[in-house]
Order: sequence, then structure tokens, then C-alpha cells
Amino acid sequence: VCTRIAGVVLIATSFHTVNHGFAGKMKIVEEPNTFGLNNPFLAQGSRLQPRVTPSPVSGPVHLYRLAGKCFSLTESTYKYEFCPFHNITQHEQSFRWNAYSGILGIWQEWEIVNNTFTGMWMRDGDVCGARNRETKVIFVCSASSKLAQVSEPSTCLYSLTFETPLVCHPHSLLVYPTLTDSLQMEWDEAEQARYEGLITEQGYNNLLRDIFEDAGLLKGQRVKLPEVMTNSNTHDSLQKCTEDFQKQREEIERLRVLLTQHNIPFDSKPSMSLDVRGVHLHSM
Repeated sequence: VCTRIAGVVLIATSFHTVNHGFAGKMKIVEEPNTFGLNNPFLAQGSRLQPRVTPSPVSGPVHLYRLAGKCFSLTESTYKYEFCPFHNITQHEQSFRWNAYSGILGIWQEWEIVNNTFTGMWMRDGDVCGARNRETKVIFVCSASSKLAQVSEPSTCLYSLTFETPLVCHPHSLLVYPTLTDSLQMEWDEAEQARYEGLITEQGYNNLLRDIFEDAGLLKGQRVKLPEVMTNSNTHDSLQKCTEDFQKQREEIERLRVLLTQHNIPFDSKPSMSLDVRGVHLHSM
């Protein structure tokens, strides 16, 4: 007979005795626990709860083939699993009932320096004190794709080295080629404006960040102002104002002629004038 009690298997083996009243004895056998967060029989939602959803896949097109794949590495008592463009998880390899298993970061954005992708940021992982765990993924050229190293330079901040032949070409991590034609044109214009001294270095960097955000490479930081609902009867531009004023003047003149033809007296109003943003319009 086999009985399970809190991770310990109790096996009763029957045997015949002459001088004892026991029908059997218990044999204790150690067994790995299946309790806690590592329990594979628990529902997935009960084990790891992501705080946010991953950002869309972005960056060099040749790296897109990594999406949907996962790479693991076991160091000391921990097993790490890196799923590009998704998340990074850590699982303690222990017999403890409360062995740790958690998320070290969820795919958010690229790190870009000097027109080059220098890292992949996984943020908004599990709570770690007053902050959330986050991980920077560094790509290194290698003959095969594998998770090579994981370290924790500072509390709750991890560094992961991922080796792959996909970044061996000297231009494999350049940002400019990944942009659309329109965004490349915006970058060219910003570069020209900086060269001619029309914008400062800070202004140039701000323009680049806007371009990278529009490309989905960086998380947006710009605050979108609510659109102002305009009345269709109001003037939304100087040109529209001028056109409306001209129509009103023509309508007044048409009515003036009509009244004159029918010998209907009317009071001549004072001349009207309108000054819009420095442009003077006059009607007799």
C-alpha cells in the first residue's frame, strides 16, 4: 500500500510475524515535491501572473524568427528561460515546498545607442521590494543560438547574454535599415537640420526618439493631448475665415441689389472690417 503525505511516500510492506501483533511496517522514501509554484499540475494562471502584455515584435527582421521560441539555462540552483519578444522566467530547482518561480521581465523595448540596437529590455517583472524585476538582454555573435549567461549586477536588475549567429554580420543590428521609407526621410531631414545648425543636439535626439517610437522600437513617452472638438461654424484657419467673409460680402451685395430693384428702402449699414492675424479685410 502506498500513501502520500506532504511530499513523502509511505510504503506499507506486509510480512508474517510470530511474536508481534503488527501486520506490517512503514518504509520512508524521499520524493521531489509537487507543491508550490513549481507544481506542473497547477493551472498556469496560478503559477506565473504577468503584470503587462509584451510589446509587438519589432527591430531587425532577421531576428523575428526567434519569436515563439524559448531557450533555457541552468546555473547553480536556478533554471532560466528566455523567450525572445515575450518574457524571461526564473525557476528555483529545489525540493522546498515554496521554491521560487517568477518572471524577471516582459518584452518592452529596444535599447538604441549610436544608430545600433545594443540590447533588448524586459521590464515589469515580479515585484521585488519597491520595484519590479527587469532584465537587459545582450546579443553576442556565436555559431549557435543559446542562452549563455545570466547575472544580477544589482538587486532586481538582471543581465542576460544571448548568443546567436543572427547578429554576426556587422550591419545586423543597425537601426536605420529597419525603418520605413517615410521614417528614414524624417531621420534624413533631422540629420540635415542638425548639420545646418537649425536644431540643437538635444532637439535632434528628441526627434530621433519620436521616430523610434513611431517605428515601435521604443515605448512611447509622448503625452497625447485630447483632440479639441471644433464647431463646424467656427473658423479653423485664416483661409477658411477669408472664404467665409467673402461669401458673406457677396450675399450682402446680392440682397442690396435685390432690394434696390424692387424699390425697397433699406438702411445702409456702416462698412464692416475684419482683422484676422494681421490681415485686414474690408467691405463697403
